[in-house]
Amino acid sequence: MMRNWSLRGIGKNAVHWVGGLGPGLITGAADDDPSGISTYSIAGASAGYSMLWVALITTPMMAVLNGVCARVGMVTGRGLMRALARSMPFPLALALAATIAVANTFNLGADLAGMGAAATLVVPLPQWAWVVIFTAVILAVAVYFSYRTFARIVKWLCIALFAYVVTAFVVHPPWLVVLANTLIPRVSWNAAWLTTLMGVLGTTITPYLFFWQGSMEAEEQGDRMGLRRSRQTGAKETDVRAAHSDVNTGAIYSNVIMFFIIVTSAASLGAHGITHIGTAADAARALRPLAGNLASVLFTLGIVGTGLLAVPVLAGSSAYMIAELYGLPEGLHEKPYRARAFYGIITFGMIAGMVMALLRIDPIRALFWSAVLNGVAVVPLLYAIIRLARDPKLLGRWTASWIAMGWMWVAFALMCAAAIAMVVSWF
Repeated sequence: MMRNWSLRGIGKNAVHWVGGLGPGLITGAADDDPSGISTYSIAGASAGYSMLWVALITTPMMAVLNGVCARVGMVTGRGLMRALARSMPFPLALALAATIAVANTFNLGADLAGMGAAATLVVPLPQWAWVVIFTAVILAVAVYFSYRTFARIVKWLCIALFAYVVTAFVVHPPWLVVLANTLIPRVSWNAAWLTTLMGVLGTTITPYLFFWQGSMEAEEQGDRMGLRRSRQTGAKETDVRAAHSDVNTGAIYSNVIMFFIIVTSAASLGAHGITHIGTAADAARALRPLAGNLASVLFTLGIVGTGLLAVPVLAGSSAYMIAELYGLPEGLHEKPYRARAFYGIITFGMIAGMVMALLRIDPIRALFWSAVLNGVAVVPLLYAIIRLARDPKLLGRWTASWIAMGWMWVAFALMCAAAIAMVVSWF
């Protein structure tokens, strides 16, 4: 009897845990966007296993940072930018928002270009046609339908990314070398390696996800309380714990996928002399040991699936930032006629990204450099989040622990050092 009771208890807890996964899991999945997949592939092909240690330390960094942003949204009932605007002079907050919005738009355009390039591998329409199709679909979903419902559907396409996990075992990499590079940080002091490191860090600890996490948690908290966000105060301990479980799951998922993309690309591309990835077809070759001629299909499913998740997040995070900064009606739960500026910013960002994607840019290089740009842009944001994390007036009893603060300072120091080392190496 006791055993059956225990099994039932475990089953109920598992169901409760799975049911609690929401914005944090979506954030983690969106982190492995087309920019991430391309950057990790380039890292594995060009630098071998030497960057695997990054996945080990970015997992807690990502979990802690997204956790703080989730707490801000849950406790205040507002997004991250509203809290930042109250903690710094308005011109400084505006400059920070503008920097992130530019990085978001560049990332969005690169993602659309990458999705278009990947889709042509399976259905040979012109890349520009795919870019227009994806833009139209995503805009329609964001403005007229429910992104939450859409995300619950398209997130299953991201299962295709587990092909990298399976392929890693098919190609038989030198696991002792993999383990050594995971546990022992290794740095190469040359421009190409340091720039790639900045890209890997920038596409993992990426700014737009912090704003998205805070705003989504605020909306979820409002739904849980059955109140309008303008009347919302506080957060229950059970809700905060559930949010952290959600965020931790997303961070682990994101970095496990990153780890195996690097391993697979190093073993199936870099180890065979293919150190330059210039096209989507080149990146897809990493999956050939598992899928053969179907490698392009798996690669396309992963790129398009994560892109459909991430592009609305990119456009939405910019809209949340600007709307929160100026106190405008905002939220994907709002009708377009009640939040015209919010949806107008999403539409403008999508169209600007589409135009960029149609300018015959190299999609793989654009994806890579958008990751590098995110890595540089996130540095001042990290410092601002660290300041918020220990503010008792803002978070009350939900201020960050000293362990969490330690990880955030490590993230800030690492991103600063990587950015400085990269720029110095160029000259």
